[in-house]
Parts: sequence; C-alpha cells; structure tokens
Amino acid sequence: MITAGNILLVGSVLLFVSIIAGKTGYRFGVPVLLLFLVVGMLFGSDGLGIQFHNAEEAQFIGMVALSIILFSGGMDTKFTDIKPVLAPGIMLSTVGVLLTTLFTGLFIWFLSDVSWTNIHLPLITSLLLAATMSSTDSASVFAILRSQKMNLKHNLRPMLELESGSNDPMAYMLTIVLIQFIMSSGMGTGNLLISFAVQFIVGGTAGYLLGKLAILMLNKLNIDNQSLYPILLLSFAFFTFSITDLLKGNGYLAVYIAGMMVGNHKIMYRKEIYTFMDGLSWLFQIIMFLCLGLLVNPHEMLIFAPVALLIGAFMILAGRPLSVFICLLPFGRKITLKSRLFISWVGLRGAVPIIFATYPVVEGVPGASIIFNIVFFITILSLIIQGTTISRAARVLGLSLPMEKTGNDFGVELPDEIDSNLRDMTVSEATLQNGNTLKDMNLPQGTLVMIVKRGDEYLIPNGSLQLHIGDKLLLISENGKSKSRQDKNKQALA
Repeated sequence: MITAGNILLVGSVLLFVSIIAGKTGYRFGVPVLLLFLVVGMLFGSDGLGIQFHNAEEAQFIGMVALSIILFSGGMDTKFTDIKPVLAPGIMLSTVGVLLTTLFTGLFIWFLSDVSWTNIHLPLITSLLLAATMSSTDSASVFAILRSQKMNLKHNLRPMLELESGSNDPMAYMLTIVLIQFIMSSGMGTGNLLISFAVQFIVGGTAGYLLGKLAILMLNKLNIDNQSLYPILLLSFAFFTFSITDLLKGNGYLAVYIAGMMVGNHKIMYRKEIYTFMDGLSWLFQIIMFLCLGLLVNPHEMLIFAPVALLIGAFMILAGRPLSVFICLLPFGRKITLKSRLFISWVGLRGAVPIIFATYPVVEGVPGASIIFNIVFFITILSLIIQGTTISRAARVLGLSLPMEKTGNDFGVELPDEIDSNLRDMTVSEATLQNGNTLKDMNLPQGTLVMIVKRGDEYLIPNGSLQLHIGDKLLLISENGKSKSRQDKNKQALA
C-alpha cells in the first residue's frame, strides 16, 4: 500500500543503499552515477517490484535537480580557471553538441534502413534521439579522478568542467526544437534560428541580471538567522529557472550563469552557503538517478540492446571524437593531440540525457519509448566503458598529475573576510633540532600555531608545550596584502 510512512521507509532505504554503494564504487573507481541507477533498477518493476512509470513526475524531479546541480556547478566554476580555456570550452559546449547530434543522428538514420535492425526512425526522429544524449556529464569523471588522487595537465580539468557545465542548455534546446518540429509537422529554418536565438539571448541575459540581483540581496539584506542565507539563494536559483522559462529563454543556461556570477563575487556566509548547496546537490543527484532507475523497465531496454550497442559504439569511437577534433581545429598547437584524444574519451553520458529522453515521452512523440530505452542503455554503456577507464586513459596519455592538497587535516576554515592562510605541518626530527618547544621553532614572522594534534588529542599551544615527533600543527599566517598593510601602518607610526 502507498502511504506516507511507506514512502518515507522505502525512500530512506533507497538513499542508504545508494550512499553505501556509492562509497564502495568510489573506492574502486566505478562512477557513483552508475551505481545509483543500478540501485533504482534493482528496486524497480523488474526487480523488487516498486512501480514508478510516470515520466512527467520524473521530468519534474529532473528539472528541479538540474536547476540545483547546474547552479551549484556554476558557483564552483572560477573565472580565473576558465579564462585561458574559455574559447575551446564554449566551442565544445555549443558547436560540439551540434556536431555530435548531426553525426550520430545520421548514423541512427542509416541503421533505420538496415533490414535486421528493430528501429525504423525517420531522419528528424533520429536527430532527436541523438540530441537527447549529445551533452556530457563530468561530475562522475572528477569523482573518479579525486578517488585516484589525480589531476590533469594543460588546463584540461577547467576546460572539461566548463564544457560539461555549459553544454546541457545546447542539448536541451536541440531536443525541444526538434520535438516542436516533429509535433508541428515541420518548422521553417527562420523559426528554428529565432527559437535558438531567443533561448540563448534571454537565458544568458536573465542569468547575468538575476545573478547580480542575488549577490545584491545576499550582501544587503540583514537577516538575523544566518541559516536562512542558503535558502534565500536556493529560492533565487528556482526563480531564475522558472522566470527565464516563462520568458521563452533557456532556464538551464540562466541558472548556470547566475551560479557563476554568485560564485565569483564576495557574498555573506560563503562557507555555509557552499556546504548547503553541495549537500543539496548530492541529495538531488541521488534522488534523480534513483527515480530514473525506477522508471526504466530493463526487459524493454534489452529488446533494443543490439542496436543501442552499435549507436553507443559509434558515438564513443566516432561521433564524439570527430566533433572534438573539428571544434578544436582553430586552436592549432595550443591543444596537444593527446589532450584532444583525452577530451574525446571523456564524453561521458549521465542522467541529463535520460531526463531529456523523457521529453519526447511526455509530448507523445512517435517512437518515444524507443528513444528512452536506447538512451538509457547507452548511458549505462558509457558509464561502464568510459567511466571506469578515465584515470587509466589519463595515465596512458601522460596527462595525469598528483592531486594538489586542499584544506588542512584539522577541518578548520576561515571566512573570506579574514585575509589569512591556514596550513598544517607534521613535527619531524629536523623541526626539533633547536629544541622541543614552540618558542624554539624558527617560524616565519607573522605565523602562529593555533592547535597541536597528538593522536586523537587536541592541545592548546603555549611557549612551554613540549612537542613530540609526529605531532601535527595548525598554522595561521598573514597573506601578502595583510603584511603590506601592516608594514605601511608601522612606517606611518614611525
């Protein structure tokens, strides 16, 4: 029986199982997205029997989730990081998506004329199928790189982050326009171009202006309860998506740009807001993946497995690489051949293509069930083949670097308003060569020891505290700006 208690019980069990599965997969380099989908499928109609077949509800959940995920992703995108790779990143997220749709759509149309295949889709429907899965998902890619403690050379990481964060709007626009073309029995080229222009211009403008408004409200509104600031920002994210959509703009582009605006300016309670948005983003990713796993019927998906395998292989080995190499031609030797090969391989499909595949189902497009099942199969195929080999491909191509350490082992952070640095160090024999107390240490001027960690014990430092080898010290030091200001003040007083 479907009751509130049963929904909470089953929902809590699904969340718990997903997190445990994700923890295990993270350790072995398996994309957590794949595991969330599998958990949903195991609990679905062909598994333990949970019935969930409402594509409209799944689409709504996906819309809410993507608004949060893209806004949070925009906040994490730093202008200083993406500035050197802005041009190739935008080319990949726009022209690259269009070319992937064109190449893959033509291949699907070719397969539809082959007698032994069980799909017979016209050209526009073939392009629609390709458009739904033309965007990439790198959230799980970087989760794998972090689990393997790897970074990437040649600014590849910010380029891939920019592409993955900004290519969903293009795929969404292609999907919506092609659905309109099919359901209205054709649209003129002029109407198609106008629709694209309106979505881009309105989406970009709304995202920029509403992002500025969000910054203003966060910094000017004096709310007594600091816990309400993240909720205020969340309301802005939803408002940005919905008002842009009402104005016929691209809501996904708007929330991503608004997130970038907020993330690259000073705001009140930044640490609390980032923690809240990161946790909420993970929650809705899990919910979205579970719902999509519940929505699919694996026995129906397997009917189209042979042809989906061919389409997936073409997209991975030909469609994506061709698009990448064509898009990066104008940049000559600035992007190496190995970098282009790696970018081609990181065309990882995720939950977004499955969400986009629900749009034809909701709109009643002929062949919509075929589109949904093929997209779901190719997403799983991409996660298994590409998702589990990302770190290996980076090492084989010589593009991997050790992950830089961030934060400190004490878990202590300072507000942005405090112009200081925190770092930790471990006491060694060399550290104690002049004595075993803090006053014997030769610390740089302007550096202080805040906390001493000895095993599981935390000690408040003083001049007479005797240090042991293996102790960890949390150091606070002034930034250059603080030092220069203090030096000027000293000179003025002198």
